[in-house]
Amino acid sequence: MSQILNRRRFLQASAAAAASVGVSTIRTSAISADEYVEAIVIGSGFGGAVASLRLGQAGIETIVLERGRRWQINDAGDTFSTTDKPDGRSTWLSSTTILPSLAPPFPIDVYTGVLDVKRGNGINAYQGAGVGGTSLVYGGISYQPTEELFYKVFPRTINYARLDRIYYPRVRSILKASPIPDDILQTKYYLASRILQEQAAKAGLKSRKIDIAFDWDIVRQEIAGQKVASIIAGQVYYGANSGAKNSVDRNYLRMAEETGYVKIRPLHVVNTIGESDRGGYRVVCNQINEQGEVVVQKSFACRYLFLAAGSIGTTELLLRAKTNGTLRRLNDQVGKFWGTNSDSTTVMINAGETNPTQGTPGVISIDHLDNPIAPLILEPFQAIPFTPQGLLPVLGQAISKPEGYLTYNTATQSADLFWPSNSLDSQKNAQALQYTFQRLNDANGTSLAAPPDYSNTAHPLGGAVVGRVCNPFGQVLGYPNLFVVDGSFIPGSTACSNPSLTIAALAEQSMDHLLNRIPGRRRKIYSPF
Repeated sequence: MSQILNRRRFLQASAAAAASVGVSTIRTSAISADEYVEAIVIGSGFGGAVASLRLGQAGIETIVLERGRRWQINDAGDTFSTTDKPDGRSTWLSSTTILPSLAPPFPIDVYTGVLDVKRGNGINAYQGAGVGGTSLVYGGISYQPTEELFYKVFPRTINYARLDRIYYPRVRSILKASPIPDDILQTKYYLASRILQEQAAKAGLKSRKIDIAFDWDIVRQEIAGQKVASIIAGQVYYGANSGAKNSVDRNYLRMAEETGYVKIRPLHVVNTIGESDRGGYRVVCNQINEQGEVVVQKSFACRYLFLAAGSIGTTELLLRAKTNGTLRRLNDQVGKFWGTNSDSTTVMINAGETNPTQGTPGVISIDHLDNPIAPLILEPFQAIPFTPQGLLPVLGQAISKPEGYLTYNTATQSADLFWPSNSLDSQKNAQALQYTFQRLNDANGTSLAAPPDYSNTAHPLGGAVVGRVCNPFGQVLGYPNLFVVDGSFIPGSTACSNPSLTIAALAEQSMDHLLNRIPGRRRKIYSPF
């Protein structure tokens, strides 16, 4: 493998290492980079994984700085924590579990687990931590929005037809996303999904199978008892021990490392980004152990810098750089136009059996895009740690205006998150959701256990959005070779769809745009498209 950081050496400063995972107070201009690499990617979720692979294929020496640890699927089937018996592997540096559930928070050891939460004013925003980012903890749903709804969110400077023709298919081909096979859908494990399909038909609503990034052959092995029950038991939010989930560490990132030009550095928490005195960019981070304790502070210099730390992480880095003056030309739009994808959770009460086992995340959707109040979709999902009989949890997604924002708190040296939970737009989406559920209830004799809950989102989006902070290809305005390739680029919503597929497709387009303009770069794209 290519020796990645040996091209150039800079003198190492004598700055003391930070005493915690928190932000170093040392400005980047006061620290000399001890290692140089042509490109740095911060974060290893969908956008970071795409950027890493394409940089590696272009022969650009790259390091990926990921705050979380690497999770290798083992034959024992116990890589990850489970939702019924959670431990420190479940949660990022917390003494209790954080996922909303039917049970109170559970005490755990402080550990660099896979799920993190940003608690804001009016909203809790969930995100992944680990090599693979949020793909470790998502449900595999690879949902493409329609062109009509796409342009209710995105500017016309982004070409949907090109995404549809090239980049959405490319991502699906690598994630191996496909609809659930009928033989699996008809098993007892997918009763809840079949019930929701039937209820939609009775209410005159359209339902369809969704592309899911699962290895269905491994799911069949779970059903046959040859692999530990993961997908069929709803064990996805802390990772899938069977290996059935095609998270990006198992495809994009593996392929990136195989190029010989990309090296992933887990447990590296980036604190500061800024311009280098010698041109390019400088990154300062803390290397930590699995208990979150700082081992050493490091600094790097690079020519190309890609921000892929997620909506919360990337925005916080940019806000800190703006506040501390390490990226002085950032405009006042940083931190704005943040949204929740209009995520809501609801529990439907059914008269009959809904959950003979433990239930699984949804593999179908109800697309009520012609809802007279506002378009939306519904997907079944699993409550934590289990779903009692007769209850059917449902996730709703719509188009939320990006009315939230983040600001930098100099006292805590972190970003504060604000969301106007009762805005007119939020009220409209809630009314649309109630309209759809009323239609389902009238047709099926069901009811809601409680009004829809909008206090949590698994799909935080915005903060460094297209047309405000970035150009249509993710370049930060005023900063050549600085790019945003994650959900912070998206203004608050992916238009009635789960965001992962769109984040990755936009990142693919951005990387093509950049690399096609670098002389002498010849790439091999692993895709039939």
